Amino acid sequence: MVSLQFSSAVITSVAYSSSRCRRGMIRATINMPKLQPGRLSLNLPARDLVLQEVLDMGVGLTAATTSNLEKYEPSTNGIFPSVSNVSDPSVIAKLYAIMEAVADRVEMHKNIGEQRDNWNHLLLTSINAITLTAATMAGIAATSVGGPLVALKLSSTLMYLAATGMLVVMNKIQPSQLVEEQRNAARLFKQLHGQIQRTLSCGTPTSTDVEEVMEKVLSLDKAFPLPLLGAMLDKFPKTVEPAVWWPEHSQRQDRQSGRTDRNGWSVELEEEMREVVGVLKRKDTEDYLRLGKIALKVNRMLAISGPLLTGLAACGTAFVGSSHGPWAATLGVVAGAMASVVNTMEHGGQVGMVFEMYRSNAGFFRLMEESIESNLNERDVGRRENGELFETKVALQLGRSLSGLKGLAASSYSSSKKGEAIEEFASKLF
Repeated sequence: MVSLQFSSAVITSVAYSSSRCRRGMIRATINMPKLQPGRLSLNLPARDLVLQEVLDMGVGLTAATTSNLEKYEPSTNGIFPSVSNVSDPSVIAKLYAIMEAVADRVEMHKNIGEQRDNWNHLLLTSINAITLTAATMAGIAATSVGGPLVALKLSSTLMYLAATGMLVVMNKIQPSQLVEEQRNAARLFKQLHGQIQRTLSCGTPTSTDVEEVMEKVLSLDKAFPLPLLGAMLDKFPKTVEPAVWWPEHSQRQDRQSGRTDRNGWSVELEEEMREVVGVLKRKDTEDYLRLGKIALKVNRMLAISGPLLTGLAACGTAFVGSSHGPWAATLGVVAGAMASVVNTMEHGGQVGMVFEMYRSNAGFFRLMEESIESNLNERDVGRRENGELFETKVALQLGRSLSGLKGLAASSYSSSKKGEAIEEFASKLF
């Protein structure tokens, strides 16, 4: 409608301009010299040249106006452009505020992780030094009499008691396990920071995106708490469960319903993903939970043995010089030396960190299982994540190529038909 009105206006102006040009040319012809035909590129009268120039100008304006109008998507009333793709400024402001908080959490977990790593090294070195010094003094006290005997015996007993108290606290908080928790938290918060940046740069954020990101932040805070008192995770749980750092409900899909294509999905791809989920459950998740149980048992045994040995060494040192002198001195020295060995194995070997690593790996595989199942359970393929992109992401997360992922699914299907258990693990990363 706008184009037609503009074209009529241009034609009217052209007619008016041409009539004026005719009168002007008639008056000007009397005083103008004759034009030489060689200087003109086209054999057109001057009147026709002026008319053609005006017509070309009008057509150009009409085409430019039409091209500009085509850039806007007409709204329901056909007049005003649509603003459906414009995000709410308050939503963008909230996402930027959350992104700043997430960046701050990354720095917090990184700094606190370094601090707790220092705790592990300093406490390990200090307790071993105290224990070995107490054992040496107990051995010297066994060969002394009089005043030196009492001083050495009392000093050794006090040092063993101090080492026992420090070991109880250290074994309770497990500094190496705390360090691993902070490492995982910093890495996952960095991933969330990148997801928010991608949403702001490539998508159209809505209030639903804000709620989803808030839930992810709170879930990470709950899975990896910073305080030690009251909120610290149980370092010796009764049952070993995979770590969970994502919201409990299924993740919202970004695709819109009503699509006519398959959104990158096919029957073969769905069967491939089902086989991958089966391998993850039967092999990877189960194996890491089994290893986590072993690490937890070893850590619990070492955590009990260390304070028990230093306590026995303190009791033995207290009886040095009495009628049980030889046995008491032997107990004081040997138990102290064994306590140093046990303490080094537990905290120097970072058994707590190994347990947390196994638990986190099992959680990673559990998250992959839930992500694949949530896509497969969605009947509307338009609401799923794009199938080809999703297959690529799964292959990269498992450290495989696309052909390797298809081969894994084929091996799993062949083994299940034969009634055999597949020997290959899904993940090649860890």
